[in-house]
Amino acid sequence: MSNLDSAILLAERMADSARPITLGYFRGDLVVEDKADASPVTVADRDVEAAMRQLIESMFPDHGIYGEEHGQVRLDAEYVWVLDPIDGTKSFITGKPLFGTLIALLRDGKPVLGVIDMPALDERWVGAENRPTTFNGRIVETRRRGDLAHAWLCATSPHMFVGGDADAFERLRIQCRDAIYGADCYAYGLIANGTVDVVCEASTQPYDYCAVVPVITGAGGVATDWQGKALGLSSDGRVLAAGDPNLHASAMAALE
Repeated sequence: MSNLDSAILLAERMADSARPITLGYFRGDLVVEDKADASPVTVADRDVEAAMRQLIESMFPDHGIYGEEHGQVRLDAEYVWVLDPIDGTKSFITGKPLFGTLIALLRDGKPVLGVIDMPALDERWVGAENRPTTFNGRIVETRRRGDLAHAWLCATSPHMFVGGDADAFERLRIQCRDAIYGADCYAYGLIANGTVDVVCEASTQPYDYCAVVPVITGAGGVATDWQGKALGLSSDGRVLAAGDPNLHASAMAALE
C-alpha cells in the first residue's frame, strides 16, 4: 500500500469520526463564542478537530498539522494535514445543513489529498493526486462550459469581498448567468459533480481551500488563486475554481 493509499484511509476515517460528533451537536442548544477575528466558534468545532488530530498523531506522528481551532505543529514536515472541522460554522449554528468537514494533506506545500464531507447530507467527495475524484464512492467529472454567460457562479457571501476585491467580483458576476450565495464548501463539491461552474471567494484561510483543490482537479477542473497560481499555506486567500479550464481563464480575465 502506498503512502497516499494510507493517507486516504486515514482521511476517510477522520471524516467518519467527525460525523457523529458534529451531528450530536447539530440543531442543539449550543453556546456560541466569538474568536479574535469575530468569527463564531462552538464546542463542536473544537471537539471535532481534537478527534481528527488524535488520529493523525496516532498514525503519522511525524506529519504536520494546520488546524483552524487548535493551532499548528510541525509545519516544516514533508506532509502537513490542514483541517477545518466545521466549514460553514454560521450555517451549522443556524441549523442549515450546508456545513462540512474539510481535510487536506499537503506534500511539500502542494495539496495532494482532499476530502469534503457533508455530515448532515451524508455526502462525501474524495480527491487525490493522479486519481479520479469520487462522490459517495462514484467517480464524478466537471462539465465543460467555456462561456461565462451560461455559467452558474457561487460564493459563500458577497460580503467576503472588500474594496477592489468587491469591484473585481462584480465584474465577474455580471458576466455570469447568475450568482448563488451561502453554500460554503458545498459549492466546490458541486463543481466536481458538474452542476456548478465557478466558485470565486476571498478572505479565506488555508483550511477553507486546501481540501477542495484535489477534489476539483481530480474531476477535471481547476482551482487556483485569482492570478492562476497554485494554492497553498501562503496563498492570499483569494480562490477561483472552475469546472472547465477555459472557463477558469475567462473568469480570471474578468477579475483583472
